[in-house]
Amino acid sequence: MKQNNYNDPLHINDTSAKTYGCRHTNPKICKNNMLSGRCAFAREDKMCLLPPSSWKKQFEKLKQEAQTLL
Repeated sequence: MKQNNYNDPLHINDTSAKTYGCRHTNPKICKNNMLSGRCAFAREDKMCLLPPSSWKKQFEKLKQEAQTLL
């Protein structure tokens, strides 16, 4: 699985509480890296259930950017 960049456009499955793929800027130091059931790298559906604490703000920013492109 390719790591999503923190600034990549939103994926259809991204929400403010979870992300499709990893949105951490450095997943190797994430305390949840490869944690079964929570980490995108360890889940079959590739969903990260514990995105960075800054993700909610970033999600809103990316959502706004996507809307301006429409």
